[in-house]
Amino acid sequence: MPHSHASHAGHQHAAPPPGGSFSAAFATGIALNVAFVIVETIGGLWANSAALLSDAGHNLSDVLSLALAWGAAWLAGRPAQGRYTFGYRGATIQAALLNAMLLYLALGFILWETINHLRHPAPVNGKAVMLLAGVGIIVNGVTALLFRAGQKSDVNVRGAYLHMLTDALVSLGVVLGGGLTLLTGWAWLDPALSCIILIIIAYTSWGLLRDSLRLGLQAVPDGIDLAAVRAWLLAQPQVQSVHDLHIWSLSSSGHDAALTAHLVRPGGADAPWLAALSKGLESEFHIHHSTVQVEDSELPDGCHSGCD
Repeated sequence: MPHSHASHAGHQHAAPPPGGSFSAAFATGIALNVAFVIVETIGGLWANSAALLSDAGHNLSDVLSLALAWGAAWLAGRPAQGRYTFGYRGATIQAALLNAMLLYLALGFILWETINHLRHPAPVNGKAVMLLAGVGIIVNGVTALLFRAGQKSDVNVRGAYLHMLTDALVSLGVVLGGGLTLLTGWAWLDPALSCIILIIIAYTSWGLLRDSLRLGLQAVPDGIDLAAVRAWLLAQPQVQSVHDLHIWSLSSSGHDAALTAHLVRPGGADAPWLAALSKGLESEFHIHHSTVQVEDSELPDGCHSGCD
């Protein structure tokens, strides 16, 4: 058997996922939406508005989503211990996926209720509907703004942002529908407009579900070109080949990527070379956690790690 020399590039520890810095936003968002759910439910019963009651149910699902995202962000900040050698950052990925699923379940529920309203339109207190829905735009819009800064760099935060933005748009649809109904007397306008808004929200939120699934399947993070990383590793001094290259994200943050790879480099590698390799991966590709095994030569029959 050919001699194999294994070495590891030093791990670089990135900052905690962005979701951890949004504790105040999560707390504020949950408090505002709990209060609004209570007010909207009471108002919906008083105004005989199924649209308001459906929107209240959607807001309640968002409260649960915010609590889930907040809990995951808190877990991500805990240190690694025991069997959880990577820590708990993966909780943010699971929360992002659950939030995406909750978003579409909520949209499905509201769509079902909207179709029922189209089939059986009923008179409602339009002024009360417009007033409460207008408050909903403010509450959900303010909450969405709390997460706007972090939604591009963290899928978990993006889930919270889209949930709140969804509610603000739904509330806007309820206001417009209520106003048009008051002007025309056409009861079907409100649910028809809601259907259009729900379809738009489902289309624009597809990226959240897609990115959450990719994270859950440990796909190469967006912004990192796997072929470019392989080419860069092959371009390092005396590296003959690269195999078993894996790149994935440790959390819902786009800046928490990890890499493992096997490099064939005759003579092995010393500590300074490995340190330079690790720093290069961090500066060139923003990969903060790298583990590299350096081998003297190819193993027989092209067999690498994972062969039976």
